[in-house]
Amino acid sequence: MTGFLHQWLAHPLTKGMNIDDPQTTALRLQIIRSKPFLRKLYEEWYRHITNQFITHTRVLELGSGAGFLKEFIPQLITSEVFSAPGVERIIDAQAIAIDEASLDGIVMTDVLHHIPDCSAFFYEAARVVRPGGRVVMVEPWNTAWSRWIYQRMHHEPFEPDVLEWRIPASGPLSGANGALPWIIFERDLHLFQARHPEWRLESIHPIMPVAYLLSGGVSMRNFLPGWMYRPVRLLEQYFNEPSWAMFAMISLTRQG
Repeated sequence: MTGFLHQWLAHPLTKGMNIDDPQTTALRLQIIRSKPFLRKLYEEWYRHITNQFITHTRVLELGSGAGFLKEFIPQLITSEVFSAPGVERIIDAQAIAIDEASLDGIVMTDVLHHIPDCSAFFYEAARVVRPGGRVVMVEPWNTAWSRWIYQRMHHEPFEPDVLEWRIPASGPLSGANGALPWIIFERDLHLFQARHPEWRLESIHPIMPVAYLLSGGVSMRNFLPGWMYRPVRLLEQYFNEPSWAMFAMISLTRQG
């Protein structure tokens, strides 16, 4: 996106702020709550995540700072890589300070593609999640359409051709490769299954070709009123949603 257009569309609350500043994360939660269309989008994601668990007795969320999943799972353990309002624990996804086999699951929204070493996370998740437990996430997805959008209109790197499941050391949020979920669970699925036999891929549901774009996300102004959310989602599902998807809902089960 051109600098002028990006500046014009940027949300005034976070305009010009450092993405790695914890204050930016807190302001993003304000933005999500203040934009009815975007809030409905997150609510759809959260309903999907919640429905993956029969019980919610002990579920850890990674990257909770800009979200409100605890409204859907009251017992949720919220965490972030830095201190933020509403966050109960500071946790590094590569070294999860929680007892072995003590979690029913781990959930996250737009987090996996920020983890510097994804394999380290999957090993740690296998240690702390009980057999039969789950990892459920919503992440960017790679299609011809999404690749064009992410590589031209988004501030995060989107590199589907990289060989490693790692990202260069950087800030907690500025470091990213939005293509990593697709790389791990589509292109390199055979490697994932070989490296992490503790995990079974249950499902991948590619979704939302345009809904997130029309919401303006957490960094841009509001484009549509909240009542338009349902019609937009119906249109997306009618026009072969998976082929154009920008995100995917991904579920893994911990093997016994």
